[in-house]
Amino acid sequence: MQKTVLGFVVAGVVLVGGWYALSMGGSNEANMTAEKAAMEKAAMEEKAMMEQKAMEEKAMMEKDAMNKGGEMMKDDAMMKDDTMMKDEAMMKKEDQAMSGDDAMMKKTGVYAPYEAGKLAMANTGDVVLFFKASWCPSCRALDSNIKANLDAIPAGLTILEVDYDNSAAMKQQYGVTTQHTLVQVDASGKLIKKWSGGSTIASIAAQVQ
Repeated sequence: MQKTVLGFVVAGVVLVGGWYALSMGGSNEANMTAEKAAMEKAAMEEKAMMEQKAMEEKAMMEKDAMNKGGEMMKDDAMMKDDTMMKDEAMMKKEDQAMSGDDAMMKKTGVYAPYEAGKLAMANTGDVVLFFKASWCPSCRALDSNIKANLDAIPAGLTILEVDYDNSAAMKQQYGVTTQHTLVQVDASGKLIKKWSGGSTIASIAAQVQ
């Protein structure tokens, strides 16, 4: 009887010990699984935070780049506007200068060496050929008066110098036999009027038809 009771006691102790061991083992495994899950969760959260931070930094860099690009474009646009304004101002000044030159040309006539192409100026004004010689005193007097008063030549009047000593063909064409002869011609070179003498621009203008 005592052996039987003792056997039951030993068996109970063994069962209790086994249950306790199983309970403790299961508890440890559960604890390890929970810790592992927590660590994995923490790692995932840290990774997510790092990715979010990287995305935010990238977005900020792109925004800064866009802002800088916009500022550069704005600066370029301002520089282009300034350049265009300067160019327009220069063009305006040049136009004004050209207008001034045109006005001067319209206000005064021309005194120049003879060239056949200049006869065309008779289409819009008057052309007079001045046959002169360097050795002719009256020719020199008229030449000096014209050169000293170029701005007094009437608008539309063109006086062309012809070398009397070296223009035999032209002298023959217009019947010029003496120096200090003036011949008014049309655009084709046809004689309109011929006269001699005169020592001033006014004397030429008075003869022009």
